[in-house]
Amino acid sequence: MTDLDAPLPFVSAVATRRGDDGTTGLLFGGERIAKDDLRTEAYGTIDEAVAALGLARAELGRAGAGLELAVGDLGAIILRLQRDLFVAAAELATQPAAWDRQVGGVSRVTASMVAGLDSLLHAAEASVVMPTEFVVPGETVVSAAIELARTIVRRAERRAVTLGSEGLIPGPHLLPYLNRLADLLWVLARAAEQAEARSAPPSRPDRRRSAATRSER
Repeated sequence: MTDLDAPLPFVSAVATRRGDDGTTGLLFGGERIAKDDLRTEAYGTIDEAVAALGLARAELGRAGAGLELAVGDLGAIILRLQRDLFVAAAELATQPAAWDRQVGGVSRVTASMVAGLDSLLHAAEASVVMPTEFVVPGETVVSAAIELARTIVRRAERRAVTLGSEGLIPGPHLLPYLNRLADLLWVLARAAEQAEARSAPPSRPDRRRSAATRSER
């Protein structure tokens, strides 16, 4: 190979090449771990949920107007949840030797974060007509994206349960947070549908929508 054939040097602010061997770093440094490590799988799944919520928020922006629910502007609520999920991911991405360096609300889920979800969930439940059985997602783009995020959060929760069984979750609030968030997202999806005078169809074709939800169409 001549000098003319040699690849040009590549400089990137993103590609460090350190992960080319299949490893990744954790917060606060320390030993690198495999990219298929349980911790990577867990916080990577949370990253997916953040992106799915981004789809819902982007659709709200594309429509040119927010969707105002009884509990507030849906776009603002989603952004808040996305930011909080970064906290959950940071908690999972910290090696045990650095757990004492985590900060509540920044790199560790707090009791107040769970309480905030409880408060929002309670208010959202009171503002919607609740289905009496399983429903099929897809009635609106926004609600479908929220449902996608919900299923991803459930997967993150399952991964976190596995980590917890191995003593790899530093705080007591992460699992309740993920569990409550998935519940909240289901209700927010229903609220988003009903704010557009829509309702998701029941999972069984022989069932009809309730009278309350049919009247909204």
